[in-house]
Amino acid sequence: MLGSKPVCSSVTQAIYLAEQVRAGERQVAADLGIEMYTLMESAGSAVFRQLQQFWPEATRILVCCGGGNNGGDGYIVATLAHEAGIDVTVWSTSDPDRLKGDAEKACRRWRDTGGEIGTPQQVLPEVDLVVDAIFGIGLDRPVEGLIRDLICAINESGSPVLAVDLPSGLHADTGSVLGVAVKAAATVSFIALKAGLLTGKGREHCGTVIYEDLGVGDAFEAAFPPDMFVLTDFTMSPRHRAAHKGDFGKLLCIGGNKGMMGAIMLASDAAIRSGAGLVAAATRNENRPYLTLHRPEVMAPLSEHLEAGLPPLNWATCLAVGPGLGQDEWSVSALDAALESKLPVVLDADALNLLAAQPSKVTQAVLTPHPGEAARLLGCSVSEIESDRISAARSLFDKFGAVIVLKGAGTIVYDGDKLNIICAGNPGMASAGMGDVLTGIISALWAQGLSGADAALYGAMAHAKAGDLAARQGERGLLASDVIQQLRNVLNQI
Repeated sequence: MLGSKPVCSSVTQAIYLAEQVRAGERQVAADLGIEMYTLMESAGSAVFRQLQQFWPEATRILVCCGGGNNGGDGYIVATLAHEAGIDVTVWSTSDPDRLKGDAEKACRRWRDTGGEIGTPQQVLPEVDLVVDAIFGIGLDRPVEGLIRDLICAINESGSPVLAVDLPSGLHADTGSVLGVAVKAAATVSFIALKAGLLTGKGREHCGTVIYEDLGVGDAFEAAFPPDMFVLTDFTMSPRHRAAHKGDFGKLLCIGGNKGMMGAIMLASDAAIRSGAGLVAAATRNENRPYLTLHRPEVMAPLSEHLEAGLPPLNWATCLAVGPGLGQDEWSVSALDAALESKLPVVLDADALNLLAAQPSKVTQAVLTPHPGEAARLLGCSVSEIESDRISAARSLFDKFGAVIVLKGAGTIVYDGDKLNIICAGNPGMASAGMGDVLTGIISALWAQGLSGADAALYGAMAHAKAGDLAARQGERGLLASDVIQQLRNVLNQI
């Protein structure tokens, strides 16, 4: 047991699948004695409040309503905006005279104010804002025909969009685009956050996500305990004052084959910046002088001191295998030795490609694939991975038994029990070496005493937050080494 095991506290919020919300909202409303139309009014009011907050100068708006309850929310927004003196145009994608239930009631309220309902046109009127209330969370088929044309027109108009519950055309569970989807500047999500808002294309289409629980969120979560969460922040406990380097673990990073020295440099550099007590790099002998010059704090054993190309593995608390590993005989023997050691191990890059070639359970591991590596591990296409990232993460766990970190927009961390989505990171991090840095961070936290699941979760968040700090100088041209420079700030809450 290490003498200074770090303790992390986190800020999370529950997320749900569409069917859970559809089934649960009526039950919770009934339990609380709340009419569903009252919830619809609350939803419309919540959207209008955000409209006033984000676009206080808006004097002309277009509200696009569908034929279901999402459209009903839109009619409430239109009515409130009209009563506030805003010039409101309403378009409906279906015959408003065929609406039923709460949506029909909301439509009638709009008409009672003298409001008219038009048919979508190919060109939008000149407005300050579009309110998207076409589809709700139930869409599961490609968007076609008139509605497809309308969504394209909305996206091409240049007007900002406020989406009601979910941008129309986006899958509520997966964040995939069903043919076309509205690109919103902001999205107001009701009662429970939907998973598709936070990962995949959802990150691109939702804009700023605002959560409104409509007064039933706590009751909903109590009635339906979640197993998925979005991580928004975390803190680590300070080190005790009598600490020494032996308290913080020994990490061995394995990789850096011929011509790929930079990868193992980045991983080991990130590891030592993440607080590991001792870091060594097992790499090709010709890399040693450059590694030592770059980061003298990282040890690099001489080849004549290696056993089968590696130092004695029992020296280490944790292993990181894959950055620049390659796929030759040395690479295969290194991975085999690491897995046979039964030590905690983070696998990335070519370690994952080798594992894909000869799949086996690796229950003592954390796997950190990007979508291409995930596709090779599961024997499918990248598009299949990206079409349902949550299911892909679960399938990877089922196949390999390891904690999974599925990288990408809305990185997913799944340990077989809880699934977390990382609410941080930016497109500037889509550059070479970022995965090597993540491997170094996760393995360093694991070496310091966190569980593999916690090391993966908080390591992925630290990586993303450091990337956001580095991106303050601009996303374009952001380097992996820029992220390393921000790790101390993130891990020490500076």
